[in-house]
Amino acid sequence: MKQKFNVITSTCVPLPLENVDTDQIIPARFLKATDKEGFGENLFRDWRYDKNGDPIKEFVLNDPTYGGCILVAGKNFGSGSSREHAAWAIAGYGFRVVISSFFADIHKNNELNNFVLPVVVSEDFLQELFATIKANPKMEVEVDLPQQTVTNKATGRQEHFDINGYKKHCLMNGLDDIDFLVANKDKIEQWEKENR
Repeated sequence: MKQKFNVITSTCVPLPLENVDTDQIIPARFLKATDKEGFGENLFRDWRYDKNGDPIKEFVLNDPTYGGCILVAGKNFGSGSSREHAAWAIAGYGFRVVISSFFADIHKNNELNNFVLPVVVSEDFLQELFATIKANPKMEVEVDLPQQTVTNKATGRQEHFDINGYKKHCLMNGLDDIDFLVANKDKIEQWEKENR
């Protein structure tokens, strides 16, 4: 899942539902595993499949009209429990970006830790994205991490988004927290020598 992040331009998968919690993202019965592999198969499991395990055609992930590596979600995405498995499922499915007008803080950090970029936009911009995707499912959105901008390519409208500087550095360089420490080992050792 470690991938360097720069500029991503992609079609989008719309999920215009508010208050999507982590149990809806990945149901609790799938939390026994401690390995990140395979979680994408169960992303939104109870919305994607019926009780017999057959795909529910109406659900957006089963609709071939939509695709891409950007999920556009309603307000208050990732509320509920702090399970990191929800971010594993999103990354495992292949989403690189989730756009919403509000994220639960813990889930937002879990996404960042799993190389998924959560982009917070205004409610007005979010609603424009939903309308534009509905009008043309092949429209694209550009997410520029270095410039911290998100652009609706169909309308040209652009917004700036915030991101912690450390997390931005890690995403752009494909580093998790351990990688970052290892990369700075010499500086850490030098500081320890100078500050004994």
